[in-house]
Amino acid sequence: MSAVTQVNPMSNVGGSDSKALIWVGRILSAIVILFAAFDGIMKVIQEPHVMAASAEFHFTADQIVLIGALMLVCTVLYAIPRTAVLGAIVLTGYLGGAVLANLHIGHPVFECIFPVIFGVLAWGAIFIREPRLRELLPLRK
Repeated sequence: MSAVTQVNPMSNVGGSDSKALIWVGRILSAIVILFAAFDGIMKVIQEPHVMAASAEFHFTADQIVLIGALMLVCTVLYAIPRTAVLGAIVLTGYLGGAVLANLHIGHPVFECIFPVIFGVLAWGAIFIREPRLRELLPLRK
């Protein structure tokens, strides 16, 4: 009589048979990093379109530069494999502030939930490529 065990489909992502899944995680991470870096840089250099859009939030130019610098710090932490989970945590905090700001001024629903979608993408990428995180947050049937 053989015992039947349930297997987490993500449990062997580090194995050689799941290189495609690892690359999916890397590509998703790259998308997150590129988007976040672009957003932070545009704020730091005070790109005119970004400054015009930010005026609706009633932030000063100095505050926008600080917000952009914070985004870049979060992005660098997320991009470095050793600090990627910490980067995802602080990026989540940053994105929570973005949700609050959009809700506060009454933006449409998509603009309010886009930071949430972006955060889910960031965490999904980390979850796929980071076995230690999968051990902490196992998926169960």
